[in-house]
Amino acid sequence: MALELGIDLGTSNTLICIKGEIVLNEPSVVAINENDGSVAAAGTEAKEMLGRTHKNLCAVCPIKEGVIANFDTTISMLKAFIKKTTKNSFFRPRIVISIPACVTEVEKRAVREAGLAAGAKEVYLIEEPMAAAIGSGIEVNRPVGSMIVDIGGGLTEIAVISLGGIVVSDFVKVAGNSFDEDIIQYMKRKYNLSLGAITAEAVKVEIGSACPMKDEISMEVHGRDSVTGLPRNVKIDSSEVREALSESLEMIIDGIKSVLEKTPPELAADIYETGIVLSGGGATLRGLGKLINKNIDIPVYIAEEPMQCVALGTGRAAEDIKSMKNIFIGE
Repeated sequence: MALELGIDLGTSNTLICIKGEIVLNEPSVVAINENDGSVAAAGTEAKEMLGRTHKNLCAVCPIKEGVIANFDTTISMLKAFIKKTTKNSFFRPRIVISIPACVTEVEKRAVREAGLAAGAKEVYLIEEPMAAAIGSGIEVNRPVGSMIVDIGGGLTEIAVISLGGIVVSDFVKVAGNSFDEDIIQYMKRKYNLSLGAITAEAVKVEIGSACPMKDEISMEVHGRDSVTGLPRNVKIDSSEVREALSESLEMIIDGIKSVLEKTPPELAADIYETGIVLSGGGATLRGLGKLINKNIDIPVYIAEEPMQCVALGTGRAAEDIKSMKNIFIGE
């Protein structure tokens, strides 16, 4: 009997769900030995090598803005991850992979082919907003409008769902990785301090916020002085990180407004009652729901497991492929 896997092939992290449980959650990074093209490491171990590799080793992020940027490396990464999760199974798995709603037919085909090349028996595709909605507990088949805003690593996807389908959707090329880049540029501009992506992410997680806080928090940031080239520390607080992120957050809010403007009146009325659900890693930014509510005047809720919603949704779809046929792409 084939094993069913739900895979969230994300820009920042890849998650695999089996029978309602997240069995793998690792960075979408692969370390390649450039001498022979072999995979030296994948996932967490490979991410630790970013910015630290020697000339014969290259750490690669094969997923860019939610789509495959490096086909062969993606296959190698998927193979490594599937092997980790199905090592005791003699059967080739059936897998459901989530993809952005905005991808082209060529990109859809690339994801399907990558899954098959990685050892899957069958590959089904589901749009990320739909998977996020299922994973967050939204009853997608009801004749009621629901809005999901999935803030991933490379994209923020906004969708209105009703009767098992996406009615209106759009995306913004601003998400978690953009927040990191905002922090890097802010520190360079204000303090002449160069940061790496891993440090910027730590700043975002530890003191990042979207709204003013009663008690602002601070931390010491370690980087390299852009002028002298020497290591230097700077203490910054959450209000500065908020300033760094303000433009990106405004773009996400504008994206939500744009989708609401295109939503049929009956469904828009439903959303004003039921509210907006936030999922994805970006949803964990302090005060983001409050900021959106302040600008749009609609209740905003954070999904119970925002970073796992898409994976849990693909996992549920994989468990019941026959009854979920109507939500798969190209089925």
